[in-house]
Amino acid sequence: MTAPVLVTGGTGTLGRLVVARLQDSGHDVRVLSRQHHGAGDGIEFVTGDLETGEGVVAAVKGVRIVVHCAGGPKGDDEKARNLVRAASSEGVAHLVFISVVGADRIPMTGRLDRGLFGYFGSKRAAELVVSASGLPFTTLRATQFHDLVLSVAQALAKLPVVPVPAGFRFQPVDAGEVADRLVELSLGPPAGLVPDLAGPQAYAFSEVLRGYLRAAGLRRAVLPVRVPGRAAEALRAGANLSLDHADGKRTWEDFLSERVSPRRRRAPAPT
Repeated sequence: MTAPVLVTGGTGTLGRLVVARLQDSGHDVRVLSRQHHGAGDGIEFVTGDLETGEGVVAAVKGVRIVVHCAGGPKGDDEKARNLVRAASSEGVAHLVFISVVGADRIPMTGRLDRGLFGYFGSKRAAELVVSASGLPFTTLRATQFHDLVLSVAQALAKLPVVPVPAGFRFQPVDAGEVADRLVELSLGPPAGLVPDLAGPQAYAFSEVLRGYLRAAGLRRAVLPVRVPGRAAEALRAGANLSLDHADGKRTWEDFLSERVSPRRRRAPAPT
């Protein structure tokens, strides 16, 4: 019986795709989750909490490869620390971590930076925990997933006038393509920090939003807003982009055509 591959965040946008691809490649998969899921579709679920460390030792028991997809806007360093501690005690042979492009280039110098863009700082802190762990590791930085960009666009489109950060650009990438790369890396030798994976095209944020509005059949006024702070300055300079590694294939337009249906006006009520 082969050792299972542990996936943290295995029920999230990226993690569930990683789980499916590992299964397709013939590997047993264990998922660490905060909620009890039992077992399903050949997946072993272990209940635990990376924030507190509860259940993490049990999750890594007998595991040789860990793919760490769990994350959030804050506390990623503590989650990584608890995972590394357990993985080290079990002798895990390969820890694979997904980070974000710009984690090392977007400064977190003030409360405003941390409040608006703390995700980048949180990922960077986790990167440092992983790289200093002594475990054989691989870290992949990716740009923002189409799914995340869509959720932001949908939320903003609820407003009658949509504020758009002036000068910000995004290079959205397909989560499935990131999952493909993570699985490839996890089944190979530890490689440290590997080249970024970014979407095929960079867009001004206003272009991203207008693309969604067109696809959804919505009309909204768009208001450019200049965001203050050093982190915002870094974003305007393209610190969240990886133009030399635009290796993704699926464009924002491709994604929208498959995921967004135009909203049709309701027919007037009969009189």
